This record gives sequence, C-alpha cells and structure tokens, in this order.
Amino acid sequence: MRAYRAAVAVALALLVACAGLPPKQKAVQLSDAAPLDGLSTEGGGNWPAREWWKRYQDPTLDQLIELGGANSPSLAAAHARFDSARQSVRLAAAESGAHLQASADADRQRLSDNGVFPPQLLGFTWYDQFDLGLQASYTFDWWGKQRAAVEAAMDQAHAAQAERSAAALMLASSIADAYFGWQSDQNRLSLAREKEAAVESQAKVSGARVRAELDSADELDSADLALAAAREQIAALQGSAQLRVVALAALVGRPVSELPPLTPKPLPSFPAALPDNVKIDLISRRAEITASRWRVEAAERSLASARAEFFPDVTVNAMLGLSSIDMGKLLEYGSRVPQITAAIHLPIFDAGKLKARYGGAQAAIDSAVSSYQDTIISAARDVATQATTRAQIEAQRAQRTKQVDAALRMKNTAAARVRQGLSDSRSELMATGSWIDQRDGLMQLDSAALSADIALQRALGGGYESPQKLAGNSSTTQTP
Repeated sequence: MRAYRAAVAVALALLVACAGLPPKQKAVQLSDAAPLDGLSTEGGGNWPAREWWKRYQDPTLDQLIELGGANSPSLAAAHARFDSARQSVRLAAAESGAHLQASADADRQRLSDNGVFPPQLLGFTWYDQFDLGLQASYTFDWWGKQRAAVEAAMDQAHAAQAERSAAALMLASSIADAYFGWQSDQNRLSLAREKEAAVESQAKVSGARVRAELDSADELDSADLALAAAREQIAALQGSAQLRVVALAALVGRPVSELPPLTPKPLPSFPAALPDNVKIDLISRRAEITASRWRVEAAERSLASARAEFFPDVTVNAMLGLSSIDMGKLLEYGSRVPQITAAIHLPIFDAGKLKARYGGAQAAIDSAVSSYQDTIISAARDVATQATTRAQIEAQRAQRTKQVDAALRMKNTAAARVRQGLSDSRSELMATGSWIDQRDGLMQLDSAALSADIALQRALGGGYESPQKLAGNSSTTQTP
C-alpha cells in the first residue's frame, strides 16, 4: 500500500510539473530561392572559383591577399569568434555527460569547551579528520534537453565558421578593389601627363602668337587655366593612388614599407555573365546566408531544449569514500562511507521562469528567421545590382569606344592639316587633348567594370559552398 501511494504521489507530481507544457513548435519554413525573378542579364557564366582572384593573373595581387589572410585584424577577429563557438560546443557536451570527481581533505579542529560535546566528555580537545572520496553523477536526458543544447551549440559553431568565410571573402575583395583602383590611378596618371604635355605645347604656341601680336593676351590666360586644370588632375590622381596604398596596408595588416612592390599594369577585362542557376544555388553559395540558416537551426534547438525543461530531471549520484580521524586507519575497510542517491527535479512552481525562457527562445527563432529573410533579400539585391551595373557599363563602354575612335580621327585630320600648312599646331594639340579626355573616360569605365566584376564575384559567394546541404524545411528537435 505504501509503495502504491508513493507511486501515485510521483505520478501526480509529474502531471503537475508538465501541466504548463507548451505545444510543439511547428517546423520553420525557409526560402529555397533568392528573389531574382525578372533579372534581364546574360546567363551562361560560371560560379567563382575558391581562389577567384587568380582569374586576373596578377602575382602581386595574389601576394597581397595572402598577406591579408595571415595578418588582417578583421579576419583574426572572425577566427576568434569561431574558436569561441567551438569551445561552447565542448562546454555543452561536457555538461550533458556523466561527471566524476575525486576529492581529498585533511582537517584539524579544536572542540569548543562550551559546545554540545565538551572535551571533558570526549577525552580530547583537538582531533583530526581525513576524507578520501570518488563521486559520480549522471542526469538522464530522457526529454532531449541536453542533446538539443549540444546541437544548438554545434549550429552556432557552424554559423561562426561560415561567417569566417564571409569575412575572408570581404577582405580579399576589398584588397583586390583597392589594388586595381591603384592600377587605374596609375594608368590615368599616364594619360594626365600626356594631357599636361599637350596643354604646355599649346600654351607655348599661344604665347608666341601673343608676343607676335597675332592674338590677344586673353589666350595666355586661357592657356594658364587649362594647364592649371591638367596639373590639378595629376595632383588628385597622385593623392588618390597614395590613399589606396594606405588602404592596402591597412587591409593586409602591414606597414606601407612592407608591401610588395607595386608596378603599373593594364587593367584586365572579363565578360559579365551570371550562372544559369543563380536563383536556386545562391542560397548555398553565400556564406552569410549559410550562417544565417545555421542560426535558425540553433534557435530551433534552443527552443527544444527550453521546452524539455518543463519535464522533470532524474539524477543519480554515487560516492565511494573513506573517512577516518586517524590517518593510519584511513585506508582500512571499516573507514568506508559509500553512498548512492537518486533525485527528481520537479519544476512545479518557478514564478514563470520556464515560460519566460521558452518565450525568449521563440522570439529568438522569429529574429533568426527575419535575419535570414533579410540576408537573402540583401544577397539578391547585391547580385542584381552588380550584374546590372556591369551591363550598364558595357553599354556605356561601347559608346565611349566610338567617341575615342572619332576623337582619334579628328586628331589625325588636324595633324594632316598642320602638315599641309593649312593651320598651326594648336588645332592638332586641341584635338589631341580631346582624344586624351575620351581615353580617360574609357579608362574610368574600364576601372568601374573591373570594380563591378570584383563585387559580382563577392556577390556570387567568392567560391564558397555550404559544407552541408541544409534541408529546405528546418525541423525542431523532437521531444515528448
């Protein structure tokens, strides 16, 4: 009868403990495709390779990116976050297993003359106490609380790993953009110096005509104005190039003096084309999307763990110990003090703490899902922006090329008239300046196209591919 009553009491306690159990959370539905409908750009392209910057075939750029990967503070911070997440996985796993502890104590204490057992009664005033023990404990994870906690920590570590890849991609693309920006400045500097030489020659001709009283003095002022403008552009380009070198040094985490030698080179050019399956595969090609997806998984695991806390915990503790007031008798058989206990934790009255924790876990899922959707939209916008920019630049470049050809024909015609004595050299110099301006405009378009190509490689994931094909529908850890 006593056993029956005890069983009934335990059953009632379990029912009361589970009375406030919330219903299971439905599986989160995540988007499987990026919103890229209606994007009118050329297809047939390839996804970026893992070392996508090597397509530009520039050893200096390769060296800069390698330096950045080894020394960049931002990348080091991403590595630190990943290492921290890995240790969190170890901590969660350690808390879920069996625990074994060994202890040894040695005490010497004096009895109070006015205590419950005075020294006169016991026959001694000081006594020694020696204890030696081995204690084990284990909590049964019947409801999956610890398992869900470990899986949530693992998902967070996966997210940190993906974020590390995203940080590495951002660093590499920033280095490439700064490096080719420097190359563009150098190429434009060469054109600016050509323009300066043409303007100086034109100024000399104007000065000779003014001295010969063939033209008014206003021609000298116009020549000085044009020469100052040409030299201002040279100063601006030189300053821009120096700032890009400073930016490169900051990106790679090295002083300017330790950067590899930078040599001006022509800018590379590549056609703009998106992969045919960009709408579907972009989900697994962008590291930040994968990280956001892992965080949704982690939030679901945390919710499952919070729900499992509504169920009672059963813990078993066992101790094998030795205790003696005589050090010489501590290891004798009679000094043993074994103990075994079993405990049931019933969360009956907790002032709403469990429900608050569960509500917080639900809010974390909503936040993670919103962040995931925002990440997908941002990624799609990034791809669409860069692809559209490339297409726009190509269209502008086609027209600019025609202007360059026309300016060259005008220059050649003016040179022919000068050779035939039909005009002085000013017409040829003016046509030369116009031709240089058109070439500079084309150079700026080439630089913008290359910058957009780098941004497109980043937008397409920079060669990243999710190591795990996550299911389209996430599922919460199953608990009773």
